[in-house]
Amino acid sequence: MTTWFITGAARGLGNVWARAALGRGDRVAATARRPEDLQPLIDAYGDSVLPLALDVTDRRAVFAAVQRAAGHLGGLDVAVNNAGYGLFGMVEEATEEQARAQLETNLFGALWVTQAVLPLMRARGAGHILQVSSIGGVAAFPTLGLYHASKWALEGLSESLAQEVAPLGLKVTIVEPGPYGTDWSGASAVHTEPIAAYEPIREARRAGAAGRAPNDPAATAGAILALVDAPEPPLRLFLGAFPYAVAERVYRERLATWEQWRAVAETA
Repeated sequence: MTTWFITGAARGLGNVWARAALGRGDRVAATARRPEDLQPLIDAYGDSVLPLALDVTDRRAVFAAVQRAAGHLGGLDVAVNNAGYGLFGMVEEATEEQARAQLETNLFGALWVTQAVLPLMRARGAGHILQVSSIGGVAAFPTLGLYHASKWALEGLSESLAQEVAPLGLKVTIVEPGPYGTDWSGASAVHTEPIAAYEPIREARRAGAAGRAPNDPAATAGAILALVDAPEPPLRLFLGAFPYAVAERVYRERLATWEQWRAVAETA
């Protein structure tokens, strides 16, 4: 039986993964800003769920929640940093408050959970941290600059982390989903105040997304269970087929640009 700590477990991918773990007999500490949103999990799985109210931007609260979860579950095998949201808008449009809040949740929230679980996992010499990034942690698109900033930062932090903890027997995987039918771009999203000059770019983004049906979040459950069960999990895992074409294009373009400008670069 595996013990899990999952942030943002009330809805979306976090909820799918909590249900997948609980459905096979694992135990889950499930966190949400509003604990009443976790009631459906409790109704379905009873004492196998430890519901915890948690704002991941509150470092002290994160450490307290992790300690409570570890005490209740007898340790933590898997920590899933899933809590996050999207800030939609042009870079110029983002207010200081919006920009800081995006990073506080998507980057610092994951950092606080990571720092809280590491002493427990180090003491046992085992543990797996799943950092939920996005294809937006590999490639960038207009209207999501601050979101990308949070995910690119999380990826860099997590790649260093993986190298630091591997000798201690701990695993880190950066999970990079494509588009799924969650409320990430709906009820959970935050939008900037639009500047009219950018409307053609905004309209092009809307047109590009039109008619593209997002994937069913439930389809990710098997992949996540396979990931945490793997004796040698990868550093990175895409979810869905969509990210492959994007990443392959982006890396081809980067390599071509670096090569094109190599002669200039080597003069520096």
